[in-house]
Amino acid sequence: MLDVKAFLLAGGRGTRLQPLTETVPKCLVSIGGTPLLGIWLDLLDRHGVGDVLLNVSHHADQVDTYLASRSDGPAVRLVVEDRPYGNAGTVAREAAFVAGEESFWICYADNLTDVALDRMLAIHRAHDGVMTVGLFHTPNPSASGVVQRDARGRIVAFEEKPEHPTTDLANAGIYAARPALFEHIPTNAEIVDFGHDVLPRLVGRMYGHVIDQFLADVGTIGRLERASAAWRARSPELLRPEEHP
Repeated sequence: MLDVKAFLLAGGRGTRLQPLTETVPKCLVSIGGTPLLGIWLDLLDRHGVGDVLLNVSHHADQVDTYLASRSDGPAVRLVVEDRPYGNAGTVAREAAFVAGEESFWICYADNLTDVALDRMLAIHRAHDGVMTVGLFHTPNPSASGVVQRDARGRIVAFEEKPEHPTTDLANAGIYAARPALFEHIPTNAEIVDFGHDVLPRLVGRMYGHVIDQFLADVGTIGRLERASAAWRARSPELLRPEEHP
């Protein structure tokens, strides 16, 4: 059992998934009949995560009802946000959730994945960096936050959505972090984003782990449909996320 808490970030309004998200929150979109949130909670449960903090910004009543319908899995603390704080802003505001923890997960809920969290945590625990960043090889690096690593896996360069990318290794929105992360999250802005505001500060202090399992972005209707079909078939040709809003 991993026994590591997790932030599951679902605060976006899913505007690129409209009109679907006009009546359904993004985290409850269906993947072959199962809400995306349910797939995430089952994944975390299988890897021993017992406590999850989930943020949402609209249709919170539907999310609350869904959570109440689940009879097992992690205990979920639902945080309803009345305005955007950014993914890093939410984590900073809710720092008390992981007080006293040696490490914790931060996961973007707009991905569909069966990532092997146990393997990633083993990589994380083998170094003393602030964070381990899940990575993937993207076909469109200009739409992603891309990294360069040294021979030990340390991230030595990071650039968010570069005009002229020099690598195809991109941020997958799955992090294992230590409490030192909070020292690097800016506090002087209303909205704080990991890609724009935090990861550039951590160059040289974080490591990268390439995810080999299924990983697909569901941020648009087209991507949702393709990811759902590939998920049901467990296609050997993995779909990869191209960007994170």
